Amino acid sequence: DMDPQQQRMVLAALGAGAQYGVLLPFSRDHEAEADEVGLMLAAAACFDPNEAPRLWERMGKASGGQNPPEFMSTHPSHASRIQHLQSLMPEAMAFYRAHCGG
Repeated sequence: DMDPQQQRMVLAALGAGAQYGVLLPFSRDHEAEADEVGLMLAAAACFDPNEAPRLWERMGKASGGQNPPEFMSTHPSHASRIQHLQSLMPEAMAFYRAHCGG
């Protein structure tokens, strides 16, 4: 049997584990999906998809590197977003060129 303080400590540890192990990664996955959808919508609207990674480069510079570690955040880091967007660029640019003459 645990005393009430030990029970609270165990519950707090379980809550932190759920937060960092399940909830935050799930939220970051949603953000990555939103970035992908946004990139394709921008390409469909004839905005240059190459500007998306540049936006996150500017955001990184503007924040002065004052972001929490990615594992503690609901959002991917700027560097992760840039890398993900660059991995999507061939598809976005093909769509952009086919529909917008870019």
